Amino acid sequence: MGFVTAPSMAVARQLAHGLVEGKLAACVNLVPGLESIYVWQGKLAQEPEVLLIIKTTQGCWPALQDWVAQNHPYEVPEVIQVPIQAGLPAYLTWVQTSVELAKA
Repeated sequence: MGFVTAPSMAVARQLAHGLVEGKLAACVNLVPGLESIYVWQGKLAQEPEVLLIIKTTQGCWPALQDWVAQNHPYEVPEVIQVPIQAGLPAYLTWVQTSVELAKA
């Protein structure tokens, strides 16, 4: 599973569609209404963002990360992976099957 932030819902939707249509993710949830506070190039920034929660596999992660880096408007986008410790077996199988279709 991974997290990516986007500057707007329109950008988040474009990224989500690209990931799912490209079989890099089984599902992407879009969570609007975030506000990020960070230091960028020595200056404090505060910006609204949309969070993408990306359901994928370890095997798809390198390609997913590269795709986001190439298609994201940010110079350095947040692209973070977190391990899934457990889940409903049928759901985890669906995620695996959904992204493995691209390898077939």
